[in-house]
Amino acid sequence: MILRCNYEEVEALRAGARALLERTDDASPAAVLAPPQSRARVEALLPRLEGDLSLYTLDELRGVQAGIDAIVEYLREEMESAVLATHAADESAVNAYFAFSHGFTVLNRVGQIAEEMEAIIELVTGDATSPAVARSFRFPD
Repeated sequence: MILRCNYEEVEALRAGARALLERTDDASPAAVLAPPQSRARVEALLPRLEGDLSLYTLDELRGVQAGIDAIVEYLREEMESAVLATHAADESAVNAYFAFSHGFTVLNRVGQIAEEMEAIIELVTGDATSPAVARSFRFPD
């Protein structure tokens, strides 16, 4: 399966991933640091954020989904902080809104692809998706 991403979506995710990974306890007014597992998913995802992503297994997609979810949560926190620090029409708040929106759109698309992959697995195997099947059942591009 291919996760298609336009330029703005990729740039928003890349910038969000970098900022999330650079954040320390006192580096941001936004909430808490991402849990170590989420940070590891973001670290693994960042080099792949060059454009469309080929995803061959449901397990691989779930890893990407966890990374994008952490990035989108970070972007949401940054957007809320920008709005509260300035006002909704301030340029920084608007930019933060668009970064969040682009990431959120990709996260939604990933969720739809996950549902499709699970449905295909269930159709082909006749059974619910198990962790072993999620790792081994391969989808072509």
